[in-house]
Amino acid sequence: MRKRWLSLAAGAAVLAATLIPAAPAMAAPTFKVPFPCNQSWSGQTRTNHSPANAIDFNRTDDLGDPVVASAPGTVDVVTNLGDTSYGKYVRINHGGGWTTYYAHLNAFNVSVGQTVGYGRVIGYVGTTGGSTGPHLHYEQRSNGSAVKINFNGAQALYWGTKTYTSDNGCAGADTGAGTVNTAGTALTVRSGPGTGYSAVGTVADGAKVTIYCQTSGTSVTGTYGTSSIWDRIGSGRFISDAYVYTGYDGYIPGVPRC
Repeated sequence: MRKRWLSLAAGAAVLAATLIPAAPAMAAPTFKVPFPCNQSWSGQTRTNHSPANAIDFNRTDDLGDPVVASAPGTVDVVTNLGDTSYGKYVRINHGGGWTTYYAHLNAFNVSVGQTVGYGRVIGYVGTTGGSTGPHLHYEQRSNGSAVKINFNGAQALYWGTKTYTSDNGCAGADTGAGTVNTAGTALTVRSGPGTGYSAVGTVADGAKVTIYCQTSGTSVTGTYGTSSIWDRIGSGRFISDAYVYTGYDGYIPGVPRC
């Protein structure tokens, strides 16, 4: 008799599973590489990572580089775990059970409850928490579980290292645009916001530049008067705003401070 009851119970379970389908999983957002438009970063996945499906992103001199939201959502965590684990990290809730994590940050640029879109700068690459060097630890989670990461619907490389080029925020969100005006001479690019920093290249007169953040530095007199504002146009690449036409007299609204 006992075997018969077990058999009936098993049959009922099968019938229930047949008649009551599981709720479908919510479709993932279109995630993009978490860095500003046209930047290229080396992303590494490895089986001994925690969690294994996370990606560590690096590039040369990346300490302090902007990190952007990989999809629209609402910031629900901005916290500092100190010298352990993720250190300073941000979590974005994208709805439907989807979240993204941005860890080991050097600093924050958002607050809890803030709505963000593609290209919105949320923080800056750092080496906080259990990190041995500057990089971004990035995760995509579904209902709390870290899943294999997709960018623009294509799965990231598992396992190994691959270069990813961002198309995130290419419409201009949270970046500024400028045109170099030096009356014919090339503009010196510095490694930091001032004339005392080493020269790391030049930008041609008339060149259009993307400005990822702005900061105060050495005062310079140029085409557009005297200014202490310096524009960051790449990793470790700064030019004086006194030689850049941005359409604004001073800092560009919406562009973050470095």
